[in-house]
Amino acid sequence: MEEAPVAGWYWTRWPSREGLERDADSRPRRVLTALGRAVLLVTVCWGTFSAGTYTGWAVVVAVAGLVAAVGLSAGYLRAAREQRPALSFGLAAGLLGVAWLANRGQAFLLADVLWCGLAVTALIRLPPAPALLTAAAALGSYAAASWASWLSVVATVGGLALLGYLLRLDTEARGTARRLLAQERAARAAEAESAALAERARIAREIHDVLAHSLSAQLVHLEAARLMLDAGTDRERVRERVVAARRMAQDGLADTRQALSALRGEFTPVGEFLVELTGRERAALSVTGTPRPLPAEAGLAVRRTAQEALTNVRKHAPGARCALELRYLPEAVELEVRNGRPGRGEPAGGLTDSGSGYGLLGMRERAELLGGTLLAGPDEGGWRVLLRVPA
Repeated sequence: MEEAPVAGWYWTRWPSREGLERDADSRPRRVLTALGRAVLLVTVCWGTFSAGTYTGWAVVVAVAGLVAAVGLSAGYLRAAREQRPALSFGLAAGLLGVAWLANRGQAFLLADVLWCGLAVTALIRLPPAPALLTAAAALGSYAAASWASWLSVVATVGGLALLGYLLRLDTEARGTARRLLAQERAARAAEAESAALAERARIAREIHDVLAHSLSAQLVHLEAARLMLDAGTDRERVRERVVAARRMAQDGLADTRQALSALRGEFTPVGEFLVELTGRERAALSVTGTPRPLPAEAGLAVRRTAQEALTNVRKHAPGARCALELRYLPEAVELEVRNGRPGRGEPAGGLTDSGSGYGLLGMRERAELLGGTLLAGPDEGGWRVLLRVPA
């Protein structure tokens, strides 16, 4: 039931517009096309006037006919390239008429060129059904006017039909290649835009993580100092908190430099980073498995998770003992952070309200982007964070 519409559409479908556009041709092809047309025009003029058949006003009429033929041909080629049906068919009919007039006026070469050229260009530029009708009319006219030498006529008609068909296939192939090239360029542009957006998202995540970790850590110590001042705590203990906030600001600057280095692919190994981090935070660190270099994104996920987890310990469980374990698995890497209950005498009131509250969400999103997982929840009176990412 659906075959007829498809077939009908095919027989009235114009050739690929992309294959007929002038800029679809290479420069050598355009040069050869222009030279071929110039040689053909010179040959037609020479064959028409060199024999001295026309004299007096007949020369004027012959020149006018030649000019009309050139003009109609140019208009027909342009209309067919722009796929204007009525104008294309009307100019094709006009060329057939001019060719018959030229034949009657003994301008046989001009008539033959018009008939043969119209047949070939119709097969190249018109929809299949009109192309076959136009080519049949043009080649039929050529055969009727030249039937005295029927063998050469049959060979010429068959050769021209085959030439037109092959050139049409070439036009369709060039149009398809041009469309595929445009699609490939669009795909590359979309891929480049996607890569740029992904890189922007990565940079935004790094900046957010660095600032969130550094500023929240400073806020924890400053808030503790405020609470101590309100409670009348010893001045030396308050000073320790302020000094700690200052140290966190310095660490934030160092983390920012590390983040910029990481974005350029230049950062210290994860093991060394965790040793330095746990040393500052007075946390225990253990490593199992055979250490190996980690991919950039996996290494950053481990770094940021460790930083965020230790920041949460300071914020929500000040004074609690904390332990980190880095496990190198065959196809992944795991980081586990555990902490116990808060230490006695530590000011916890108000500290849990500091910070944005998006730390765990950000760590989980980072892990999922890498195809990993992040689990976080209560554990034996404390808190446990487990990160697993492919590596």
